[in-house]
This record gives sequence, structure tokens and C-alpha cells, in this order.
Amino acid sequence: MDATTGAGLDGQFSTAKRNVGLLAVAQAILGSAPPLAFAVGGLAGFQMLGADKSLSTAPLTGFNIGVAVGAIVVAAASRILGRRESFMVGALMGALGSALAAFSLIQSNFWLFAFSLLLMGISGGFTQKIRFAAADASPSFYKGKAISWILAAGIISAIVGPQIAIWFKDALAPVTFAGAFLGMVPLLLCAIGVLFFLKLPSLADKKAEASGPVRPLREIVMTQRFMTGMICGISSYALMTFMMTGAPLAMVIGCGFSSDLATLGIQWHVIAMFAPSFFTGMLITRFGAEKVVAGGLLILMACAVVAHMGIALWNFWGALVLLGIGWNFGFIGATAIVASSYRPAEADKVQGFHDIILFSTVALSSFSSGKVFTAFGWSVMNLVIWPITIACLLLVVLQLRAAARKAA
Repeated sequence: MDATTGAGLDGQFSTAKRNVGLLAVAQAILGSAPPLAFAVGGLAGFQMLGADKSLSTAPLTGFNIGVAVGAIVVAAASRILGRRESFMVGALMGALGSALAAFSLIQSNFWLFAFSLLLMGISGGFTQKIRFAAADASPSFYKGKAISWILAAGIISAIVGPQIAIWFKDALAPVTFAGAFLGMVPLLLCAIGVLFFLKLPSLADKKAEASGPVRPLREIVMTQRFMTGMICGISSYALMTFMMTGAPLAMVIGCGFSSDLATLGIQWHVIAMFAPSFFTGMLITRFGAEKVVAGGLLILMACAVVAHMGIALWNFWGALVLLGIGWNFGFIGATAIVASSYRPAEADKVQGFHDIILFSTVALSSFSSGKVFTAFGWSVMNLVIWPITIACLLLVVLQLRAAARKAA
């Protein structure tokens, strides 16, 4: 390698580190919106409804639907506008959604509030692609560190979002929570300024290299490995959403805790969701994805045990922390199983099929959370964990036995 080539590589690496730093800052800012929405969205919906409170979590269902839509739209926007510009559009959409959410709360318009969270969810779908942009903009030896920086930014988001909810929830009193959403607007606009300085490489049309013939989608999704990974991953995500959505309602409406304490519970939950990511990959490499998924399912069971033990503050917070860790192991491990079930040329159609099922189930989970809590209470919500995790554990055991027979 001559001096000119070495200087060129050094320049590319320097640009990559700069891009990753900017993307991490943008992730920390934009990623603050979902924890805020889930901390107070259900409570805000609850206070606007009349006698029938069962739809109180519908705005959060709108948010989850928005994430699914955003994950699809960002791909098209990136091709048309470029990745930097598409991320800026996503940030602007989040700011508009937050401002509209504050306005809808002032007007006490429930369905406008649900639409506002849909817009915030679409912005969240854009934000989810930041980690891929960081990896794509980095040389191969730096991709792992690039993703780690983005994950680290998620921990900052877990602190900033709930704190904004606490600091500004009464800023527009007597309308509770409107100030929290309005307080998010300038922060999201700042993210646009950060993204402006990105110098991402242009997207090129790449054809995946086929490692063998491309199989029909039906053949792939009917394999035991894919079904195990998809069912366990979607179950982990759906249970996490179901419990996280209902917990603030149970704490504030059911047990009389302050909304600040409920928000702090969500903060610790989101931290627990992201913090293990720094070593989850190493655990998968050492023990295998199936065993990591099994560990996550057992932690979700421990969440149910802690929640069943009582309704003191430590029960809620402890259950939420375990819920976050269980989701991390269960979902990331299951994603690794799914990713190993298809060939590179089959990735797009398999991932698309998987994400449609995933986000549809998660949206249904958040919607049913409010209805189950209103009809049956927090204790019944905890019972839902058991049959689902037991069924998933059985699938994992069967998958491990099938892999052992194949290796023999």
C-alpha cells in the first residue's frame, strides 16, 4: 500500500468516525421521543376519554403502526432524497407530531392525539435506520464499534425522554402532559441541525450475492429454524410492549403512584432494554442464539414473578427492568436465529415478511393492553406472560434437539 492509498484510507476513516459521532448524537435526540410517548401517552389518552377507558392505549397503537410505516417509507425516501435528507425529514415529522400532540391535548381531541403519535411513530421508523447508516458509512473493521456507539446513544435517549416528561408535563397547566410533548419539539429540531453536517456515502444499487438458488418465500418461512426465531422474537417484543404500555396505567390509575414515578419506571425499563446490547452479541457467539433466547424468556418469567409479588413501587420498577433485559436477550437472540435461516439473496423478502408480522402483532399488543387492564386489571396482564413464554421455550428446546440431531 503506497502513501497516497494510506492517506486516502485515513481520510475515509476520519470521515466515518465523524459521521458515526453525528449519527450517535442524532440517535440520542431522536430516540428520546419513544420513551416519552410510552411514559405518558397512555395516561394522556386515559384522561381524555369518558366513561369507557378501554381505548386509552390506542394512541400508542398508532405510534407502533407509525414505526412500521416509517420503516417502509424511509427506504423509498432514502433512494429519492438521500439518507441524510430522509433522516432530516423524519426528524421534522417527529417535531410536527410532538407539536400536534400538545395541541390535541389542549383541545382534548383524543383521535387527533392518536394521529399525532402516529406521526411520531413514523419518525421513529426513520430513526431505527440510523444504526444501519452508521454501519454502511464505516469500514469493515469499524462497523461493530459504529453500531455500539448508536446503541450507547439509546441509553442517553432513555434518560432524556422521560426527564422531559417529568420537567415539562405541567408547563401548560392545567393541561397535563401537553408541555412534555411541546418540550420535545425544539430538541427534535436540533437533531435536524446535527444531521445537516453529515457526509454519508451515496446509496448504490447493490445486488445480493446468491449462495445457492433463491428459494420461494413459503419454503423459507415454513422451516423449523425460521418459525422458531420469528415466533420467539415477536412474542418477546409483543410481551414487552403489552406490559410497558399498561404499566404506567397500573401505577398511576390502579395504585395511585405519581406520573413522575411511572415515568421513571419507564426510564429504567428503556435503559435495561439497550444496556445489555454491548455484550448480547458476545453471549450469542459463546453460547448460541437459542440459549440466549431461552435466557431472555426465563427473565420475562422472572418479570411476571416480581409483578405478581405485590404492587409496591419496587415491584413495578423491578418488573420493568427485568422486562427490558428479557426483551433484549429474547428479541436479539431470535433475530440472530431468523437471520441464519435465509441466504443473502433472500434477505429482502424474508425480512419484509417478518417485519409485517412483527409490527402488526406489536400494534395489536399495545391496543389490547389498555383493554385488558381496564377489564381485568394488572394481575391478569401479568398472567399473559406465562403461556406465551412456556410455548416459546418449548419451541427453543425442539430447535436445539433438531440442531443436535443434524450435527450428529
